Amino acid sequence: MKFVFDETQRLHDPKNFLSSGAPKPNPEVPERVNRLLKGAAAAGLQQVEPQDHGLGPAAAIHSPEYLRFLQTIYERWQEIPGASAEVIPNIHPNRRDFSYPASAVGQAGYHMADTACPISAQTWQSAYWSAQTAAHAARLVRDGEERAVYALSRPPGHHAFADLAGGFCFLNNSAIAAQELRARHDRVAILDVDLHHGNGTQGIFYARSDVLTVSLHADPIRFYPFFWGHASERGEGPGLGYNLNLPLERGSQDAAFLEALDRALERIAAYAPGAVVVALGLDAFEGDPFGGLAVSTDGFRQIGERCASIGTPTVIVQEGGYLCDALADNLTAFLSGFRDKSGV
Repeated sequence: MKFVFDETQRLHDPKNFLSSGAPKPNPEVPERVNRLLKGAAAAGLQQVEPQDHGLGPAAAIHSPEYLRFLQTIYERWQEIPGASAEVIPNIHPNRRDFSYPASAVGQAGYHMADTACPISAQTWQSAYWSAQTAAHAARLVRDGEERAVYALSRPPGHHAFADLAGGFCFLNNSAIAAQELRARHDRVAILDVDLHHGNGTQGIFYARSDVLTVSLHADPIRFYPFFWGHASERGEGPGLGYNLNLPLERGSQDAAFLEALDRALERIAAYAPGAVVVALGLDAFEGDPFGGLAVSTDGFRQIGERCASIGTPTVIVQEGGYLCDALADNLTAFLSGFRDKSGV
């Protein structure tokens, strides 16, 4: 089994984010790459570098306004006297159906959902190659070269909407992978097992029936992203009935997570997708710094086995999972469980 990664993804190195209004060190750091590389190697995966597929894969998901913003905002921000070193918004609109602001400050508020996605000099390059990693993994699977591929995408992506960054995410790698798979398959499912609800992914496909979105996550009633991820959110228009959220009580352990996962797999089976994207967050771990759920390392092995039981071509896209002693082991456990069950 192969995994895809480009060294440019290390360059993004955010320094801070706000948590409960207080500045804290940003946990989405380049060291995550070292731990994840170790975990992939221990599972016996072989690394390949992504090709540059251009802006097309990202443009199939994200608006041209937003992509231009990501490409240019850091340089524009530096021209503001007294501005912060990183691009961090200080104003947010209460509606989005108005004229588009011309100022860098206004556009930062328009395109950045929170203060957990600071943009620095190398953010665009890393996000671009993170998306290329996901797109390349999807094309390897889509074109029949591989049955399953792991995309070591960093920075992560599932909180990014079509025109909005948030929660450490800039380009929605899982959505990009799903759209690539759609070129061959009429129906694609995204299964998100991250600690946090994949609100950006849900938003991108909320009115579509060709991509089923299913998410297991800590109940957002008192947990990020707060405003999305509730069980009542089922889709809209043509997408009504094509979104399933399975919020879990804080502190849920393996048994509760796996029970919810079985419900997710039942829904995916009823959808009969031609291919699946697994948005793999490892932050549901009992020792993760965010502390929302309590999945064990062996639990991740079982999650990997269950994901493989879907039996379709699969792209595994890295989402969350932050610095702790077991981060590499948790990835190894998931990938080993997936490989043992699928035979890839």
